[in-house]
Amino acid sequence: MLFAPLKGVIFIAKKINEVIEKEMSDEGSIKERLMALQLKFEMDEINEEEYDKREDELLELLENIRKEKQNE
Repeated sequence: MLFAPLKGVIFIAKKINEVIEKEMSDEGSIKERLMALQLKFEMDEINEEEYDKREDELLELLENIRKEKQNE
């Protein structure tokens, strides 16, 4: 009976991980994040350095998703 709460936590952690993996492998989600990032930059909510860094990360992620889809 001691393991029942632990199994629940593990189940929840697995579900969270599935959602994160799905979002990270969805081109539409990445494109939305790029648009939101652009808007933040245009509204002066972030500086150019932060914009460039985050844009590079998102573009790399998008490229990796596309490569994976080509390999399927």
